[in-house]
Amino acid sequence: MAGPLVLASQLAAGLGIIAGAMIVRSAVVHRPTSGKQPRCTTCNGTGRITCLCSRWSDGDVGCRTCAGSGRMACRSCGGTGTGRPIPVRVPMQSNRPS
Repeated sequence: MAGPLVLASQLAAGLGIIAGAMIVRSAVVHRPTSGKQPRCTTCNGTGRITCLCSRWSDGDVGCRTCAGSGRMACRSCGGTGTGRPIPVRVPMQSNRPS
């Protein structure tokens, strides 16, 4: 039979593993961004929009895209909820005399 010291040691190790996993998870889920990105105007920052299946259905909601939730990832922001910068090419002309 294991003594109380062994049980306490195992309990402390288990709690340490759980605490470490929770810290890693919170760091991954709540990654700080380097700057304030604008909110997506299509989904208003939620990252989800109404699925197309609920727009033309007869009351049934669910398809492969939304997995039955009636909501799908926003196509404008890719589900992130933040706006994406649009790459723009600006032609520059030289002001030097030729």
